[in-house]
Amino acid sequence: MDAPLNHVFFPTSFNELFASWNRFPTAVPYAGGTNLIGRQENNIINLPPVFLCLDKIDELHSITRTEQYLEIGAMVKLNRLLRLGKIVPNILCKCIENIAGVQVRNIATIGGNICSRSRLFDLPAPLIALDAQYELRNANSTRWVLASRFHTEDQPTDKNIKNAGDKNPHDFSHDNHEILTRVRLPIHPWDYSVYKKFYSEGLFSSETFVFLAKAQKNILSEIRVVYKGSIILRNKDLESYLNGKYLPLNRKTSYEFLSNWKEYLSNKHEISEFSINAVMNSIDENINYLSE
Repeated sequence: MDAPLNHVFFPTSFNELFASWNRFPTAVPYAGGTNLIGRQENNIINLPPVFLCLDKIDELHSITRTEQYLEIGAMVKLNRLLRLGKIVPNILCKCIENIAGVQVRNIATIGGNICSRSRLFDLPAPLIALDAQYELRNANSTRWVLASRFHTEDQPTDKNIKNAGDKNPHDFSHDNHEILTRVRLPIHPWDYSVYKKFYSEGLFSSETFVFLAKAQKNILSEIRVVYKGSIILRNKDLESYLNGKYLPLNRKTSYEFLSNWKEYLSNKHEISEFSINAVMNSIDENINYLSE
């Protein structure tokens, strides 16, 4: 069915949302709209004729905490998360603080940052490191997926990035008529956490690095290393190599870990030499902190 150009619907429930989406199958759901507006201003995409604004669905704004998890509605604004304080993992707060400015973070949502189809934004890296889960909902069912699976199954290639607006401009939906509704974070304290953001040339070149570690009685019990550029990389086998090692790490262990990461990155042709060096320098710096 046709609709007026740039018509906006404001559903107040999931039933209304999916009814409208069924009526206008090419409609685009959106959250804060910062990515959509920014790309339009830069003439990257043409705006679709119908929008589904998710701001009026109360459930998407909720935040709840249990003994095991922090659950965040997909329409929660980024600055609201910062104001929650210590219940939000420190690494996630560091990431949010490095996203644009205060005005943008007052509008941008966690779900919109996660679900952008034009490029990988910043939040996926710490969310993957934290073993976050995403709740996805369509008209008939809901399902939970690991953040790592969500992003690695649908990573944009250079070609997809270039043509994302023409082929699939959805900012908030992961699949056909399916939206992200909640983010679930396990509540686990980390003894050491580092977040870095760096740039190379190009519009889609924001890159991030996450390093997490925890110890029990001078034994390294867990480590997480995640890189996000045009793709997301995490190697659980390399992480497992350090689990159970005594702290501080000896030189041989540190050297082998760095060498394995260098070999792993060298086989990833999507990553530039600049990015490989930046990631290796970051890993080296943090491994040295844990070493003799």
